[in-house]
Amino acid sequence: MASIVMSCSAAVPGFRFNISPMAAGVVTARPRRVVVVRAEGQGINLDIRKTEEKVVDSVVVTELSKPLTAYCRCWRSGTFPLCDGSHVKHNKATGDNVGPLLLKKQ
Repeated sequence: MASIVMSCSAAVPGFRFNISPMAAGVVTARPRRVVVVRAEGQGINLDIRKTEEKVVDSVVVTELSKPLTAYCRCWRSGTFPLCDGSHVKHNKATGDNVGPLLLKKQ
């Protein structure tokens, strides 16, 4: 008999629970695969607006809960997808000029 797969990521992030009708209440958990993207020692922004000190774009949106939200574009944020300022260290180490995407409430 096939097992029933239930996604319970809200309760336990990173795990899926497999519940088998044959196992009468036995629940097993297995971790999901996570892919980490790192471009160590090289820039993220190779040719866009290289004359600017830091590339930061702003978008005005009418339906936001916060007045300003910064999203990461360097892929190094510890709070990804939100920006935590990690691009500053990355830019100094690589000479890159990547900055966050800012969503502003209208």
